This record gives sequence, C-alpha cells and structure tokens, in this order.
Amino acid sequence: MYLPDHVRECMDALETAGFCAYAVGGCVRDSLLGLTPQDYDLCTDALPEQLKEVFSHKSLVLAGEKHGTVGVIFGKTVVEITTFRTEGDYEDNRHPQWVEFVSDIAADLSRRDFTVNAMAYSPARGLVDPFGGQLDLQNRVLRAVGDPEKRFREDALRILRGARFAARYQLTPEPATEKAMIQLAPRLDSLSKERVFDELCKLILLADVPLLLRFAPIITQAVPVLASMVGFDQRSCHHAYDLYTHTAHTVCGVPAELPLRWAALLHDIGKPASLTLDEAGCGHYYGHAAVSAQMADAALRRLKAPTALREQVVFLIEKHMALPEPEPKFLRRWLSRYGEIPLTQLLQLQRADTLATGIHTDTSLFDRCGQIMAELLKEASCLSLKDLAVSGSDLLALGIPAGPAVGRCLHNLLEQVLDERIPNTPEALLEAAKSMEKSG
Repeated sequence: MYLPDHVRECMDALETAGFCAYAVGGCVRDSLLGLTPQDYDLCTDALPEQLKEVFSHKSLVLAGEKHGTVGVIFGKTVVEITTFRTEGDYEDNRHPQWVEFVSDIAADLSRRDFTVNAMAYSPARGLVDPFGGQLDLQNRVLRAVGDPEKRFREDALRILRGARFAARYQLTPEPATEKAMIQLAPRLDSLSKERVFDELCKLILLADVPLLLRFAPIITQAVPVLASMVGFDQRSCHHAYDLYTHTAHTVCGVPAELPLRWAALLHDIGKPASLTLDEAGCGHYYGHAAVSAQMADAALRRLKAPTALREQVVFLIEKHMALPEPEPKFLRRWLSRYGEIPLTQLLQLQRADTLATGIHTDTSLFDRCGQIMAELLKEASCLSLKDLAVSGSDLLALGIPAGPAVGRCLHNLLEQVLDERIPNTPEALLEAAKSMEKSG
C-alpha cells in the first residue's frame, strides 16, 4: 500500500516510540481497489496523551481528543490519528454514550460500519482484515460489520452511506444488510437534515438507474415527497415507465451536477396531485411543472439545502415544460433572460426528460438549440445591457434627462436588438434613442 511521506512519517514516529500504527478505513479500501486515496486516517494503541507527547514538535488539532483523535498538521494537510477504541450504545443515532480505549486493533475495527471499511494496514504487520472486507471487495458485496440492525441503530446515516458505497464501488448489499437498511430507514427522520442532505448529494451524483430503484424505500424515506411516485401509473401512451422509474432515468440522463441531479429527481413530484383523466382514461398533468416547483422548494427547505442551489433547482423545474424554439431570435431572448448556464442546464434536463419516457428518442430539438446557442455566444451576440454598443453616458450626451428615462431607453434598445429590429451599432442605437426621445 502506497503511503505518502507525511503519513509514513507519522507511522514511523509511533512505531519508533513503541506503539502500533495502522492506516485504516477508506484509504485501505481504495488502495485494494487500485484507487488513489483522498485522505489517510491512522489508528494506534497510543493514548491521546501519548500521541501529544510523540508529536510534541508538531502543531496539533485537539478538537476530537476526548474521543481519542489527535490531528497532526503537515502544511495544509491534517493527519488524524485515533486511539483504538470501543463504544457504548448510541443515544442520538450519532454519538456513543461512552468511548473506551483498547489495545486491540480487531476490537477497534469491530465498531465500524461495513466490512470494506473495517480493514487496517501496517507496513510492519501487513493487512488486518478480521471481517473479510477484502473478499467482499473482490466479490463486490456490501456487508455490515457484525449485526446489521445494531450498526444502523447506532447511526442511521450509515443507511445512506451504504447506498453511496454501493453506488461508488458497484457493491450489492447482502440480504441481511439490505433488509436492515430498508427496515430501519425510518430512523433517518431522527437525523439532522443537514447530514441527510449532504449524504443525498453525494449519492445522487453517483447513482445509476438500478441503484435508484433498488434503494427507493430508503431514498423516499429521506425525501418523502418522492414516495407517491413509486409505482405511479402515468396512464399515458407517451410514457413506458411508472413515474418513479421515469424519474430515475431522468436523474441518470443529466450530467452529474448537483442542480441538475436535484432538478431531475424532483421535476415531476407534482404529477400525482395534478392528474386528470380524459374520457378515454388517459392521464394529463396540466400545470404540474409549477406544482412540482413549489413542492421542490418546500422539500429542499426542509432538507436545509443552500439557498442558491434551491433557487437553481426550482427554476429548472418550473421551466422544464417550456420547450424552446430552435430559432436564433428566440434563443437570443432566452439567453438574455436566463443566462448561458441556466439555459444550458434547462436544455439538458429537457433532453433527459424526453429520453426517460422510454418511447421518445428524438432529441434533435435540443441538439439544434444547443448549436444555435453556441453560435450566438461565439459571435458575442448582444444579450444584456452591458453588451450594448452605447451606455448611459452616451444617452445623457444625446440630451436624454438623467434618471429613470435613461434606464428605460437602454432597456428599450436592448429589446429592439434582441428582436433584430436594429443592429447593435452606436449609430443605429443613438438614432433609435433620438426617435424614442422625440416620440416621448
């Protein structure tokens, strides 16, 4: 296992002082998979006071000392070293009632969540894998350490973490683990919304369609407004899937960007409440985009999502049924109104929504719109007031009185340029401004 110099320095210092030192958890898992670890955590039989003594020559982070963790600072990097420990019952789905330091690495690993995360490595002693994590990695199995129900009762966030690990490493939960994850999913309600939202963000960036379907009972517990979509028959010849399956395909059809993934996940949550049936029994969902946007806003507020992200998602959902016209004049106006990034994301969502019907495969509308947008941006089209070839000072020099009249005139000029009624040249704009001034 490759160990960076600063990590090896920590381990060598502990070993020289007579203690055991192991790299533990995710860095061991990733190394076994041939991946480059993002960070390295160490564990040891040295007590926190002994850790402080061994690293007395370094700057330390002691915020986690009472739980056995001391951080050793190397430039902008902190190596966290934790004393082997066991834990008491979790009183709040997160924090153990007590922590007891031990001298046995196997006892420390027994408190961890999944076998693939319950491995440790020492250059001197090799791999320590008391629960078969390496074999589970080879077989692509997600297995809780020990009793699955106990693991998830200790910290319910492990349920969502398990789904994320399954997505990240293409693991299939073994039956007892999966059963416990689903049965105990209601315990997610007792967690802080910030923790749940953070884990959901990581999950939806990684998820594929089979995973979203498999873990639907967990995802809908974390985001309750999705529950009515599972198995919902859309009663439409334009859709091959039930509503939740359509949503799963839409999520996986957009780029792995948070605003897009959240918008795709929530874009149709208003459909069940908007359903009307015609005489032939076909379903229609008039106004569902607005209903979905309103429900998405409430759902993301409940999850304590950042305001900027929530507003981006609500915009995309609200507009997802407003199909564009593949015409330069139309797209120039949309670019002016919404901006390049939001409009690009809207087209990506609409394209994925179309393909996710399971019936419609023609995406030429969105492809053509994308091409026209690229051409407009490349030719530096006038899309905002700052792009106009004249400014407020030019209008003042023309004799237009200072104040609101200047702003009104500039906006009027921009509208005419967007509609291709006048070119964006100083001469044409000043001439149009004179005409407006004369007409009052």
